Amino acid sequence: MTDEVVAVDGLNFRFGRVKVISDVSFSVCEGDFLGLIGPNGSGKTTLLKLILGIYSFNQGSIKLFGEDIGAFKKWSAIGYVPQKATNIDEAFPATVREVTGMGLLSEKRFPKSFSKDDMDRIKLSMETVEMGDFSEKRIGELSGGQQQRVFIARAIVSNPKILFLDEPTTGVDQESQKRFYGLLSRLNRDGITIVLVSHDVGRITKYATKIASLNQRLDFYGTHAEFCAWDAKHHHQNEQTHRICLHRG
Repeated sequence: MTDEVVAVDGLNFRFGRVKVISDVSFSVCEGDFLGLIGPNGSGKTTLLKLILGIYSFNQGSIKLFGEDIGAFKKWSAIGYVPQKATNIDEAFPATVREVTGMGLLSEKRFPKSFSKDDMDRIKLSMETVEMGDFSEKRIGELSGGQQQRVFIARAIVSNPKILFLDEPTTGVDQESQKRFYGLLSRLNRDGITIVLVSHDVGRITKYATKIASLNQRLDFYGTHAEFCAWDAKHHHQNEQTHRICLHRG
């Protein structure tokens, strides 16, 4: 039986009087590549932040690796690339190596210094995302696509079991997006479970193995093939999604 990495049950969340998440239940299993889609304002980013413990929810439950989120402590098992991570000031002085190493700091006690093993992990992470040759380059000097890969390196340097990404391709050119999704597919094949928030239905359905469609409530949750059938039935299908569904289905 496949292990549940994330289990959400009856989740409700309000900002003040405004209900943002309503009675959402689903699970993410080990090895999944879940695409979380929905219109702007549908609650996708909020749902991610609830699962990551950034927000406290009003009602329901969230379990990570079988443990209630309130008691969960193994945060190094979770990697996170937030929205707009690539909006970096050109003058920001940190190098690619330093930004990647930041992903290990939460594991450290004071004084926070890196061992040889840490440096080896940092080097491997940079090489995994094809940024090893840029290790001493300042992060602000890189293109959006390159910065994106560095933040992936920072997220995976702690050897997480699951990686969450929130709209990671916003403002990144088409060729960089293609390489980026290829990298995620490779990481997924290597054993990292992935949850990716995106508004790009056509592209995400090309790579994800499961789809969740959120609009305050969970409209749909299932496999890619099931999503294509559901999308057609509910007349939400655009031409791009249609082509991909035919290609994969």
